[in-house]
Order: sequence, then C-alpha cells, then structure tokens
Amino acid sequence: MATQSATWAYREAHDDFARTYFRRFSDCVVSSIGMGTYLGDPTDERDDRYREAIEDALRSGINVLDTAINYRHQRSERVVGDAIAESSVDREAILVATKGGFVPFDGERPDDPAQYIRSTYLDTGIIDRDDLARGQHCIAPGFIDDQIDRSLDNLGLETIDLYYVHNPETQLTERSRGAVYEQLEATFTRLEERRAAGDIRHYGVATWEALRVSATAENYLSLPEIVRRARAAADAAGNETTGFRGVQLPFNVQMADAFTIESHEGAEGPQSALWFAHDAELSVFTSASLMQGKLADGLPGQVAAKLDGETSAQRAINFARSAPGVASSLVGMGSPDHVTENVAAGRFEPLGASAFDAVFE
Repeated sequence: MATQSATWAYREAHDDFARTYFRRFSDCVVSSIGMGTYLGDPTDERDDRYREAIEDALRSGINVLDTAINYRHQRSERVVGDAIAESSVDREAILVATKGGFVPFDGERPDDPAQYIRSTYLDTGIIDRDDLARGQHCIAPGFIDDQIDRSLDNLGLETIDLYYVHNPETQLTERSRGAVYEQLEATFTRLEERRAAGDIRHYGVATWEALRVSATAENYLSLPEIVRRARAAADAAGNETTGFRGVQLPFNVQMADAFTIESHEGAEGPQSALWFAHDAELSVFTSASLMQGKLADGLPGQVAAKLDGETSAQRAINFARSAPGVASSLVGMGSPDHVTENVAAGRFEPLGASAFDAVFE
C-alpha cells in the first residue's frame, strides 16, 4: 500500500513541479494530477497503450492511479496492476484507487448480458435481486465484499489504498433516500471490517450527480449524512476512527456545480460539496477534469485568461486543481503523448483562492 515514507521520497525525486503540485492525502503526499482509466475500447491494443501510458506517468511525476472494476470490463484494473508490477517505481509510492457498484463483465461484453449477470451474480447468491438497481448496479455489503476480492486479484495488490462505493445515487431509482443511507451504512461497516483486515486502507464515495445537485433533486445525497453514516459504521466495526477519507465528483469549467450549489449543511449553514469536504478534511478527487477531452479544444476566454498553462488542456487541469479541498484532478491518459502534455500542467501554479473565486463573480 502507499506509505508516508515512499510517497514523500517520490515527491523529493520529482522536485521540478510548482510548489503546490504534491498535496496531502492521509499521511501520504499525492500528485495533484492523477491518471484515469475509464475511456477506451476493451481491446488488447488499448491495453498496451494504457500500460505504456501508466508506466510513463509513474516515471514522470504522477503517483495517483484511478480505476474501477467495471472500466473496460475489468481490463483497466488488470492493466493498472500489470503496469505497477512492471514499473521501476516503488509500489508504496503509488496511490491506487478503484471502485465497486456497477456489475462488471469479464474482459468483453457477453452476447447475453442479462444471462451473464444472472449466472455469475444472482444464481450464485452474490447479489440479491432486490438489491439490483437498473439491472446493473448494487452496493449491498456482500456484493462489495466480492468486488473487493476481485479487484485485489485484478490489481495484483495486497491492499487497495482508496476504495469507492461507485455512484450510490443509482440506487435512488429503486428505493428511498433513507433506504440508500441505510445500505451505505451497512456497506461502510463491511468496508471498515476490510480496512481492519488490511485489504483496503481508506474508502469513500465516487459520484456523478449526487453531491452537485440541489437538496430537492431526486438524485441528491447529503455528504454530511454520508459522513455521519461512515462514523456510525466505524463504531459498529469497533474502529476508533473512520476510514472514510475520499470523495470523487465531476468538476471542470463547464461543470462547476460542486462549487456553486450549496446543498450540504455545514456548521454555519449550507455549503457546496467542495467546501463541506474541505472543512470536514475529506480529500476530493475530481473526475471529468477535461470533460472527457472536450476542454482540450478550448476554454471560455475570460476563464482561460486567468489560468497558466501552454495548452487548453493544461489550463483546464489547472482550473480543476484550483478548487478548495482538491487533492488530485483525474485526467484520462490513453497514450504517452497525453501523459507528456497533462503532467506538464503541474509545472504551473493553479489559481489562488481569491483568483479562483473571481472566476465566478
């Protein structure tokens, strides 16, 4: 697993970045640009390109690797594991994050997806049919337990540094918000047990909509309530402190709701997800930092003028890195060329707090 000494040594070996490039996560330091592995076809050719890109990223100063068991039908986890095993970079210098929630296929999309899910997960009792939402999503404790085991095997690791419950808001299509919180607490309790066993070190939630919509929206989940459930789970598992430390959500120039919508009740009133996370000492990992590549073609002129960077992609990354509470902004990097451009954004300082606030005035 990632350790304090190894991540700090990694930072010292990559001292050509701007001052705030490396940031704290727990007792480690992580690069504020991370590598995502969501996009791409499930092919051997894409695996090879990812493997090369990951190895380049680790050598270049990126020590955050983000994946999920369902990404590219488990291929992304497997290629991350292969790249770490082949890399000259110390495993303990790398923060590895993965997710469970969407039922994954195995290597490729089966001819009959419903039959695959039925035979692999329902008939075997891994998933109770009542816990399945939209025919493809489950966050029940038993399923997440199974997915952690599969992810550890795919990654070839003894410990996952950060394990996310993936898009829990999907469950709101099938059950009440209260029932989703209850299920999250039960699953967090299982995650606390797996943390005590050394299988994961930290956990959190990776969301798409839940934390950046108004409190009246159908797909809203309260971050304060999620944190409260995690604390209760730690108590139930007999742990002195909770392992709930990370939140993943989309944030970019065009999708700034996590900063602008105040829907989470803080000590002094409603706060945005980013500010609540900052005040609660949770680390935020932003997804869609380039809006799946769209922002590489250009940013709004008034925003671009305030940001440092040689390319639109670099300026977009630096916008995401400027938000409060952000530990790392995740960017898809499917080739070594993407790595070279994206990691170079870290040689520029992101916006300071006042300059960032001014973007929204």
